[in-house]
Amino acid sequence: MNKEYPGLIDFSPGFLLQPVLEKLQVKIGAIKSAISSACCLVIFSLVAGGLFPPTAFAATYTVVTDLLGRSVKVPADPRRVIALAPNITEIIFALKQEHRLKGVTQFSDYPVEARKLPKVGSYVQLDLERIVALKPDLCIAIKDGNPRSVVERLESMGIAVYALDPRNLNSVMETILAIGRLMQAENTARDLVQTMQARVARVQTNVSKAAGRPGVFFQIGISPIVSVGTPTFIHELIEKAGGRNLAAGDTPYPRFSREQVLGLSPDVIIITSMARTDIFERVKEEWSRWPNMPAVQNRKIFITDSNLFDRPSPRLVDALELLAGLIHPDLIRENQSP
Repeated sequence: MNKEYPGLIDFSPGFLLQPVLEKLQVKIGAIKSAISSACCLVIFSLVAGGLFPPTAFAATYTVVTDLLGRSVKVPADPRRVIALAPNITEIIFALKQEHRLKGVTQFSDYPVEARKLPKVGSYVQLDLERIVALKPDLCIAIKDGNPRSVVERLESMGIAVYALDPRNLNSVMETILAIGRLMQAENTARDLVQTMQARVARVQTNVSKAAGRPGVFFQIGISPIVSVGTPTFIHELIEKAGGRNLAAGDTPYPRFSREQVLGLSPDVIIITSMARTDIFERVKEEWSRWPNMPAVQNRKIFITDSNLFDRPSPRLVDALELLAGLIHPDLIRENQSP
């Protein structure tokens, strides 16, 4: 019977087989679905177990080794980055990748545009809830300062944290290159580092012509008087600028009495200042009352911006050029830029 006619009943052999075929199709569909689900489960298990790198399946993530030697799964093209220290903010701006920044720490004040970004606490007291609320796909941390507990909490919530540990000019340059790779800005990072290296080399060439290395006392604290030891950025800058750090030693930030400083007979005194300019001007006046001190006789007591010297960022080279100009003004040209 022709079943193309509506309303007519089909009594052909197909009529009897139809329910069986329908049930069979349902079972086949269920089997296909189960196989597909099983494949997905196997793939997920292999990825989770580390047998296949995530990059083999998802182009949006990659596994890298951060500068602390940890394996970290990071976005290949991060769009919501939070910088957990001011120097990281400066580096990201220097690489012209600030459009990726969605949060910075409290004292991220350079460049000026950084002040407008949402704050996530200070780099030693991070606001975990604020960080999470900004929905980052990548946080960039620093070993010296960021609380380990906060970093571990972020990672436990599935937020990628790439850690850095810049401790001298060379490691600052390594940090710039690493952030450049994370931000898909390798060429810009390489150019920036090459420029920094050229400027450092120019300073060292100029100061190598000096007849001697003046003794420098770099004061970063008032009461008590605090200076900088060998394991600091500033010690390296003093040495590269053609000076001799009078506070060199194993203690990073040694304390001194006034009598001890006078006993060192510094040729140059550098006092750092940021917001408390009036106080440091008073300190400068107090040192000036000791006319037998070479720094007073040579009129070489200076106040400088602490931001330049405290942050392991590209501006450390600015600090080096400034310091060399203060220690050896006759050897340093006004324009150090290549």
